[in-house]
Amino acid sequence: HSCWSHVWRLGLLFLVSFLGIMLLYEVPSVVFFMFLNTLTPKFYVALTGTSSLISGLILIFEWWYFRKYGTSFIEQVSVSHLRPLLGGVDNNSSNNSNSSNGDSDSNRQSVSECKVWRNPLNLFRGAEYNRYTWVTGREPLTYYDMNLSAQDHQTFFTCDSDHLRPADAIMQKAWRERNPQARISAAHEALEINEIRSRVEVPLIASSTIWEIKLLPKCATAYILLAEEEATTIAEAEKLFKQALKAGDGCYRRSQQLQHHGSQYEAQHRRDTNVLVYIKRRLAMCARRLGRTREAVKMMRDLMKEFPLLSMFNIHENLLEALLELQAYADVQAVLAKYDDISLPKSATICYTAALLKARAVSDKFSPEAASRRGLSTAEMNAVEAIHRAVEFNPHVPKYLLEMKSLILPPEHILKRGDSEAIAYAFFHLAHWKRVEGALNLLHCTWEGTFRMIPYPLEKGHLFYPYPICTETADRELLPSFHEVSVYPKKELPFFILFTAGLCSFTAMLALLTHQFPELMGVFAKAFLSTLFAPLNFVMEKVESILPSSLWHQLTRI
Repeated sequence: HSCWSHVWRLGLLFLVSFLGIMLLYEVPSVVFFMFLNTLTPKFYVALTGTSSLISGLILIFEWWYFRKYGTSFIEQVSVSHLRPLLGGVDNNSSNNSNSSNGDSDSNRQSVSECKVWRNPLNLFRGAEYNRYTWVTGREPLTYYDMNLSAQDHQTFFTCDSDHLRPADAIMQKAWRERNPQARISAAHEALEINEIRSRVEVPLIASSTIWEIKLLPKCATAYILLAEEEATTIAEAEKLFKQALKAGDGCYRRSQQLQHHGSQYEAQHRRDTNVLVYIKRRLAMCARRLGRTREAVKMMRDLMKEFPLLSMFNIHENLLEALLELQAYADVQAVLAKYDDISLPKSATICYTAALLKARAVSDKFSPEAASRRGLSTAEMNAVEAIHRAVEFNPHVPKYLLEMKSLILPPEHILKRGDSEAIAYAFFHLAHWKRVEGALNLLHCTWEGTFRMIPYPLEKGHLFYPYPICTETADRELLPSFHEVSVYPKKELPFFILFTAGLCSFTAMLALLTHQFPELMGVFAKAFLSTLFAPLNFVMEKVESILPSSLWHQLTRI
């Protein structure tokens, strides 16, 4: 029934259109050309000028709407109102139930994904960041980044009972100092306090006492600050961290025995645990910097076994980088199998390392010409899919790996899926991609195909949550001003903005030409209209020659 109704409507529309054309054709062509001859150049100037003004107003409104809402008003109206009238199906309708229920969830997710994380591969301030400043005169760290580090230090290395230990009380103030020299001086002061001997009274005889001399424990956090900020080489930093390890291990063992005696002791034990883990992790990173990679891997593995629940430092990312340096790809795959889990948060290191391993299996023999002829094999398809997954998670990384954009020193904090994370990953992993033959070529040939896989607009997700909209703002705070922040996704101008801009320019040009050369443009206008109606005249002459004259007059009379 509905099919026949559609046929009836189309037939009726065709009949009405045909009769309308007949009536238009009944107007003699002489009258039409007489009408054209009566039009003055002022009419054409007014016509083109009005068209230019209207299209310009539409352009201004479209541009304002696009800047505010990120889409074209005409396109949105056509999709939401005209397409259902024409029998089309909105592509977003299938996702409406999920999106309507998950709008708040996606918003919360995007906010949570914009959380700033401590960079697992952050450099040493004194031995690396400061040396960069000495050579280039540029500051590689922003105030916002260093302020976040100060907050981390206060969270990890202090507790409420620090006032009971003089050295820790000084260090509590030192972590809040903005001036680097003031922090270093406070750390030295905290170490000097430990040299003061305290006397403990031990009564042996009722009439006399003997004073027992005892040294206070060394301040581990003071050594940490000096190793991070005063040491000018990695070797010096390693020596200070070894001294910090002795002091930190002693404090940890003492607080471990007393942790169940109250909340105060429990807080002390938590702080001492953080200090010990931090020291061991930085010692492993020192060994990695100094070329003792196997020793660094062993230290990281031991640390992960000793403190399996402390995932806030993301030590597995340090381990992955060290194993890639050793080219122990089987061990890398084993670590990925444990941490590339659906329930665990992803990172650029996880996603791109997984892509590197799959690309390694096929990259040495991969050829885009051969692949286009014969198609992709299963292994090549798996590698391409892994690259697409990695690029969707962080689309900024490929330009750094392909050296299309220059690298800078990574910040101390990163934003997952942001430019800061891409810099931190590529800074250490570019060498690992170069070491695998053909891996960068495979990445170059396939990474841009990711954007064809993601639904339009690009903010929507395919394998991950929608790309957070807050990454650009946070990255500009984390990265130095001399670095050009990579922005994704770049919103392309909608078609209707380009169309109205072209229409406005074209009609304005016609109005100007008609005003300057009225006679010449009048000739062009008449020629254009004659050419426009020529096909219609041809069709009508053919129809008139086929239909009998009596039927023709009856139809026009109706």
